[in-house]
Amino acid sequence: MSLHAHLPTPPSLAEMRRHRPPVRDVNKEHTEALSGLDRLAVFITQRVGTMGFFFLIFLWTFVWCGYNVLATEVPRLGWQAFDPFPAFVAYLLMSNVVQILLMPLIMVGQNVQGRHAELRAQNDFEVNIKAEREIEVILRHLEFQNAILITMLEKLGVSREEALRTIQEHGLPDTAPQPRSPPRP
Repeated sequence: MSLHAHLPTPPSLAEMRRHRPPVRDVNKEHTEALSGLDRLAVFITQRVGTMGFFFLIFLWTFVWCGYNVLATEVPRLGWQAFDPFPAFVAYLLMSNVVQILLMPLIMVGQNVQGRHAELRAQNDFEVNIKAEREIEVILRHLEFQNAILITMLEKLGVSREEALRTIQEHGLPDTAPQPRSPPRP
């Protein structure tokens, strides 16, 4: 009795393609699903989280405080302080308003970016599942071909040992599974 009679015929490439779900572009899907406000939140989140924005805030703070310190502490300059040192009340008020407005907006943007990351992770998982199925089909094809080759050798009257010896004589490594030795304690 031949070995390949026990193995089902693996699916063809055409069969696999018929049953394979189409590849999705989750980046495009996500972008198309965003509302105008979501786009604004992501835009601001992406800009606020940069070194450029940090340097802009640093420069604004340095100029604001520097001017007002000099205008308050060095009267001979003749500058008029619009937010006198050391309180900087107007600066603190404006900074707090900016923070209060940016904080929820950044959180909204991060939530939108988080949903996008979850979509990408789900898509990666789906691609991995497809790849695993395709690898399984390839392995079934290889098992099927191996069974056919063994059956052909049997019909030709060639033993397994003779086939392995011939493989080794041609310089190919012996790829037959070897019995495992018990693990060492």
